[in-house]
Amino acid sequence: MVQPIKSIAIDYKISTPEWAILEREIIDKLNAAAPEFVARYTRADGSLIWRDTWGSMDGSDDPYEAFMYLALLYSLGGSEEVYVLARKMWDAITIQWTAYGQIYREFDGYYDWMHHGEGYLYHYFFGLTKPDSLIDRQRAKRFSDMYTGLDNEAKNWDGDKKMILSPLTGSRGPRQVVTHEDWQTHRTVLDDYLAPYEDIVKTDFSTMRCHWSDPQVYDDLIKKMNERMNRGDVPLNLNATSLMTHAFMYSSENRLKDWVLTYLGAWKERTATNNGIMPDNIGLSGKIGEYNDGKWWGGYYGWRWPHGFMTIMEPLTNATMNAVLLTGDYSHLDLARSQFDLIWSLRKEDDGVIKVPHRHFDAGWGDYRTPSPRHMIYLWTSSMADEDLARITQLPRDNDWNTIAIPGVSGSDSLTGRDTKHYIANTLPWFQFIQGELPDYPVQILRANIELINTQLRKMRSKTGDPRGWDTYDPTTADEVVGLDLRIDGYQIHAWQEFSPIYFEGLAQLTMGAPMHISHGGLQHGKVRFFDGQLQRPGLPADIGAIVDSLTATTIGMKIANTSITTSRSLVVQAGAFGEHRFISVVVELDSCASERHEIGSKWFEIKLGAQAGATLTFTVERYVNIPSYETPFSALEDWDPLIKGRPAENFAR
Repeated sequence: MVQPIKSIAIDYKISTPEWAILEREIIDKLNAAAPEFVARYTRADGSLIWRDTWGSMDGSDDPYEAFMYLALLYSLGGSEEVYVLARKMWDAITIQWTAYGQIYREFDGYYDWMHHGEGYLYHYFFGLTKPDSLIDRQRAKRFSDMYTGLDNEAKNWDGDKKMILSPLTGSRGPRQVVTHEDWQTHRTVLDDYLAPYEDIVKTDFSTMRCHWSDPQVYDDLIKKMNERMNRGDVPLNLNATSLMTHAFMYSSENRLKDWVLTYLGAWKERTATNNGIMPDNIGLSGKIGEYNDGKWWGGYYGWRWPHGFMTIMEPLTNATMNAVLLTGDYSHLDLARSQFDLIWSLRKEDDGVIKVPHRHFDAGWGDYRTPSPRHMIYLWTSSMADEDLARITQLPRDNDWNTIAIPGVSGSDSLTGRDTKHYIANTLPWFQFIQGELPDYPVQILRANIELINTQLRKMRSKTGDPRGWDTYDPTTADEVVGLDLRIDGYQIHAWQEFSPIYFEGLAQLTMGAPMHISHGGLQHGKVRFFDGQLQRPGLPADIGAIVDSLTATTIGMKIANTSITTSRSLVVQAGAFGEHRFISVVVELDSCASERHEIGSKWFEIKLGAQAGATLTFTVERYVNIPSYETPFSALEDWDPLIKGRPAENFAR
């Protein structure tokens, strides 16, 4: 049963700030764009207008990625129509990719946890919408069972050895032997990547390219993958901790929390055994490098191929933040910190520029590049610790951290940067803003969001944006230049993302007080979350704007404004995206001379904001003191309908 919420009224009139007007404009634009986007790329039944076959394991994540922000938009204040569209597209994509043969039992049959992580963000975002949804809770239970040993068909987990049994897993179980078909549609894309191994036929590894399109090379790659790479555990699988944490927040089942801590603990042990370096391939016996000549490097999405350090650090960041969320124990971050510190300790100066290694080859550390602060920024938002802030500030700045990127817009080269996946491009300037160094950031990023939305709408409405023309795409005659070559299967599968207008990075950052999620499977953490007290739904109420503009280990500062000149609104603030924090008190500043303090002692607080009213609020908080949950101020777990329990499988035996 939901508890009463402490409430105050604010009627102090202000001049409506520009950032509040821009936030409302973005929500209005996206509410209008969402049905147009869905109509452009789907048939009346919701199925995507696309080809009748798709012949490989790659790609089921991509349509989910293109439409998943419909769910997140609703959670921030998007319309009820947006929510209906989000549900429609999840169902339609699931049915269509089941027909193609890759999704099975509503979950990808088998692929890696980089791609599972991307696609199932959609699944996680539904937890922030209507958490009493029986369908979503049923799926969360069923999907998590595939990685805990409870699913008799998907034996992905070895509880005795505390390992996931392959880099390729899913609803059909571990895929320890791949075929030529599995990688077929992605071969042309992978021609631009370095080789997974240093002894591939007809390949000079030093060129940093491997010609997957060559039949002999492809034969050798498939053979060596099956020999060296597809059995046993890899760090990338740590992204599965988000699936478990998500399921926990629906159910509060401690076995799911225990799974996360057990699995993270196993990787801590493996790293300690390997002299503090996280190994990237563990054989089925539990031995490091068991199928790789004893090398701790060279595994699937590991230290060498295809991205190196990024795909060690990303799942580590996700997993350790999930562990802190579940326990409140900041020491879980130490494993991620240790790998950052390792790479930093190997830095060297190259023509006056500090660089760090991003890969380990047979000859040793290599691929030196300038270090990125992004992963440490995520860890700092969890710890709020001075030691993590020091790790960030010690890094050289080879570019202007204050520059706001608008991916895909003329004059911006940020589309090629790793941080622009899903158009998440502005973590660094957000960090600058929250450190007090970029005070105009709210207006600048919201204007940039609007420019990006307008650009995407133009692209979507163009002839090039017509899905019925993608198979005959000709870049020389296209009326709109896009960042993908639509003639290539492995790129065309990303086309819906390329044309989607549903992007709102700045709105999410400012209203949640955090960067947007890590795109390969990170939960959408946040310092606060807003609800409409009158409609009893998630997101900003109509007319209301809000920004989180300061953070410390014990405080959250924000500004709120009602843009309506006639109507008051009820704004409910939650401490933490998942209610994991607790508000102790709040100081309300109406102007430079008037302030008042209110005791709270809860994770929820209501503000009845009068017409054209606004204020500056500073909350004192205790962090990670509540069990994280998808419960809302209006919907308690104990009131949700119980999950459906199916008939035992043996009842169907003949």
